[in-house]
Amino acid sequence: MGRNRLFDDDVLVIGLGRFGSAVALELTRLGHRVIAVERDSSIAESYVNKVAKIVHADMAHASALDMIRDAGPKIAIVGIGSSVESSVLACANLVDAGVPAIWAKALSPEHKRILERIGVHHVISPEADSGRRVAHLVNGKLLDYIEFDDGFAIVKIKPPAETIGFTLEQSQVRRKYGVTVVGVKAPGEDFTYAVPQTKISAHHMLIVSGPTELCERFAARP
Repeated sequence: MGRNRLFDDDVLVIGLGRFGSAVALELTRLGHRVIAVERDSSIAESYVNKVAKIVHADMAHASALDMIRDAGPKIAIVGIGSSVESSVLACANLVDAGVPAIWAKALSPEHKRILERIGVHHVISPEADSGRRVAHLVNGKLLDYIEFDDGFAIVKIKPPAETIGFTLEQSQVRRKYGVTVVGVKAPGEDFTYAVPQTKISAHHMLIVSGPTELCERFAARP
């Protein structure tokens, strides 16, 4: 397994369900040395040679602390999705071991609150995040959507009719709608960063950034 010089940190991934396995395999592809921990022996065996190291263990047990300290990871990701109790205990062991950066999947708002209180640095709610994202995409106005915590979004949209055939300088998108066209892409062509002289065609997809509400208003233009 090749190493990417940009990513030298070992990463401990706990739980190889859908979420944990996707994280482990992508981290491996990026060049990290992944130590994956899974309590189900058959699942653990299926990832031999797919990540740097597989450990068959239950990280919810206090005895796992020694293993964590011996591995000395700077980053740990808890993807346990079958039990809130197991997730919380595994995270508590990581906190007690002094792991500098702990990421964990939360199954509910209550679970998230507990993880934050015991000292998990980054809590992810993939189901809730995916649900909110889908809600923004179902009307067909947004082709892709990423929202940040401060109410800022980056979206991919089809160009509104009023921008087609004009440069960004001519259509004055930022002045009129408070959003910025970051880039454009036509089928079969590379992504291009937008400049005032960028001329929009009906074939372009626009990458737009700005406050979430303003991005949605712009996308709703006919």
